[in-house]
Amino acid sequence: MKYMQLGLTDLIVSRICFGCWQLSPRFWGEVPIEPWRRAVTRAAELGVNFIDTAGAYGDGFAETCLGDCLAELGLRDRFYLATKFYWNFQGADRYPETTYEFIMSECENSLRRLKTDRIDLYQIHAWDPLTRPEEVAAALGRLKKEGKIRWAGVSNMNVEQMGAYRDLFDVASLQPHYNLLAREVEDRELPYCLQHRIGVIPYSPLYRGLLTGKYARDHVFKDSRGEYDLYTGGAFPRMLEALDETAKIAEGLGLSMAQLAIRWVLTNPAVTSAIVGIKTPEHIESIVPAAEGTLPIPVWHRAGNILGKAKRDALALLDQE
Repeated sequence: MKYMQLGLTDLIVSRICFGCWQLSPRFWGEVPIEPWRRAVTRAAELGVNFIDTAGAYGDGFAETCLGDCLAELGLRDRFYLATKFYWNFQGADRYPETTYEFIMSECENSLRRLKTDRIDLYQIHAWDPLTRPEEVAAALGRLKKEGKIRWAGVSNMNVEQMGAYRDLFDVASLQPHYNLLAREVEDRELPYCLQHRIGVIPYSPLYRGLLTGKYARDHVFKDSRGEYDLYTGGAFPRMLEALDETAKIAEGLGLSMAQLAIRWVLTNPAVTSAIVGIKTPEHIESIVPAAEGTLPIPVWHRAGNILGKAKRDALALLDQE
């Protein structure tokens, strides 16, 4: 496993981050917990030392599962633990909130669910237009002073939003949506992070599984993916056609399609670690080799061009349907 410093922090993290979004039944359906627990153990054995979750994943379910697992297996100190706050799900409604009071109480909730005394990276899940950044900064400053969090980061934010927080506290990292089919952050956010030495930990490097190339044309998605554009209608077979072409490039490098997709993300110099949702030990074993190197520049561009064109074609087909 290779490692990299996360921004200007003292966290030296593995280039593969074990993601926990899959423990969100409303998005992905039920995930068998026992194979997932074995995957956590296997990740530690393979040198993965970074886990990302969020209070919102399963409305506390993912944090609870992770806390139980790390405590029972004695693995808490083997990982840097990252989680996120933003969604208030304590009442009948679920809504965004980043007030001082909410951050303080939600951090306590996360610590309790995770069965830990500190969070290594505490991230704002998204921009909140209703709370002044000074209020957010005050809460994070107090939590850091009390030793309950070590570093603070952000997720799903643009340059201006990051800048509003950077004026008030050290933003350790950005967690953006970035992969071969979602490249919007390349123009502004990734250069900004490079300039200011902000760590970047992209989520969904496999575009919710599509970039694994493992699906047949007649596959029926029974989870939330069935509602996404590239998984529906004439768009889906067009994407699979492009994935077959890209998989040949991967094969020439001795990689699987999934490994190529993750290595493509890790090749960007702004990226610190790629967050991959893991369900089984076999899954993490198949993913770890992606972190062993970077892609040659011509290959990086070729893969991006093939899938970028396919995405444009696929969306055009949907417009015609």
